[in-house]
Amino acid sequence: METERLQFRCYTNGDFPFFASLWADPDVVQFIGKGVTRTKEESKKSFEEWLLPGYREGRGLYLILHIETEQPIGHAGVVQQTVDGKKEYEIGYWLAKEYWGNGYATEAAAFFKNYAINELEIIRLICLIQRNNKKSISVASKLGMTLHKETTFNTIPVDVYGWSQQK
Repeated sequence: METERLQFRCYTNGDFPFFASLWADPDVVQFIGKGVTRTKEESKKSFEEWLLPGYREGRGLYLILHIETEQPIGHAGVVQQTVDGKKEYEIGYWLAKEYWGNGYATEAAAFFKNYAINELEIIRLICLIQRNNKKSISVASKLGMTLHKETTFNTIPVDVYGWSQQK
């Protein structure tokens, strides 16, 4: 799976140091959950208990590699969430700070939107975005998503941006 500049693959155990580096950066996790960094041990638990077993039916967060350098730059994918008691499919994306501002988040999110529609046959997609996360709001808007509602997700106030395939 790839775009012009990015390649996507499942995480492996050898990718843990990169995953932990994302969780250790306060700027990267500013709008993830409560915005709190995780220790290496906390990251390891998430990696082993949530991320690696999370690849189901083509869903999950995939490592993003920069094609030119073959370096990991973040992760993105489609994950199942329960929002206000309803099963939803979210496009998620994180990038290491040094790769911000190059259009990679939009490129990855657009890839996974098309992947979700064409490969997974999903007809409704969302992004859960904290209100001050202007960069993610911009990415969601570029995907054709609009603000559907405000809610609370895992005790955090978020806006639900959504897109549905026209019938």
